[in-house]
Amino acid sequence: MDLDGTSVHSEAFWMWVIQETTARLLGKSDFKTEPEDEPYISGHSVSEHLQYMIDKYAKDASLEKAREYYFDIVNYELSEILHGRGKQDAFTPAPGLKEFLMTVKGEGIKIGLVTSGLYEKAMPEIISAFRQLDMGDPVDFYDAIITAGQALRKGQTGTLGELAPKPHPWLYAETARVGLGIPFELRHKVLGIEDSSAGVVSIKLAGFACCGVSGGNIDKSGIGELCDYRVNRLLDILNIIL
Repeated sequence: MDLDGTSVHSEAFWMWVIQETTARLLGKSDFKTEPEDEPYISGHSVSEHLQYMIDKYAKDASLEKAREYYFDIVNYELSEILHGRGKQDAFTPAPGLKEFLMTVKGEGIKIGLVTSGLYEKAMPEIISAFRQLDMGDPVDFYDAIITAGQALRKGQTGTLGELAPKPHPWLYAETARVGLGIPFELRHKVLGIEDSSAGVVSIKLAGFACCGVSGGNIDKSGIGELCDYRVNRLLDILNIIL
């Protein structure tokens, strides 16, 4: 299942970071994104979000400079949040997340967490959510957690997650086949859960059934028909899988 929007409600925070990054690129502290930008700055990779904003608002800016600003903002904000400061409502567990996860886990069903987001931005989200739910360490709970890895920095290496993010099938395929040990011939036993159009396409291209959760950009993007199931809340999925 997806992280942002599906497991944890944080899209508004990450779109705000994209907005603040663009504001810094433009040198305009009062810059605001427009409603029509939303489908292009949520659900994809950081680089794709930033490139969209550059193409529309800051054509003379470089992606490298945008990424530099982005990570400066992210590192500061995440540090503030983890230390009990900053945006306390940035990461909110989806309604029913704990009951849903505990019920599925109790049935012996494997659970993988999937995100196009970088490791250093994804883990504080789910750690924060699990703290609020008193669920312990998410690394111990999930059977697999697949992210876009660590940011490409000097002395580090990037991962395929940034080169082949959703809607590419890699992240969901890797989660199922490598993380959860499910062979491709048993793909009919896999259900992907998403709230974004990019994630829905990623799941379908990986060969799995998809359940679309309300609240994301599935309907706005016009790909709702690709979903095998549609629900308004996580707990409704229990009627599908149990």
